[in-house]
Amino acid sequence: MGLGPLEAAVMERLWSWDRPATVRDVLEDMTRRPPLAYTTVMTVMDNLHRKGLLLREKQGRAYLYRPTGSRESHTAELMGQAMVGASDRSGVLLRFVEQLSPEDLVALRELVADAGERPEADPQPPLA
Repeated sequence: MGLGPLEAAVMERLWSWDRPATVRDVLEDMTRRPPLAYTTVMTVMDNLHRKGLLLREKQGRAYLYRPTGSRESHTAELMGQAMVGASDRSGVLLRFVEQLSPEDLVALRELVADAGERPEADPQPPLA
């Protein structure tokens, strides 16, 4: 699921902090004109919790929030979701690769080569 601008701003902070945070922590870190209301940030963080992107734990009267996964995991999930509806998955992958920088293309080649050398993590048992 893609993120709206405010959701993305909240998630970026939480991913970069790598620690649980309250709504107040996030609000105090966000500098915007006009300033955001506490309830706006609280609603955004509650929505991210309902979407499964944030975990929360009650601490006193407030909740501590933390991401359920890394920024990289979220990005990979978005890429996978983009592939779901594609009738020509190879074509989509080709267009994606064509957009990569030379450095990213080298990194992708190395990752694909490494993945091909790894033993299958969970071999399937033979069918009876």
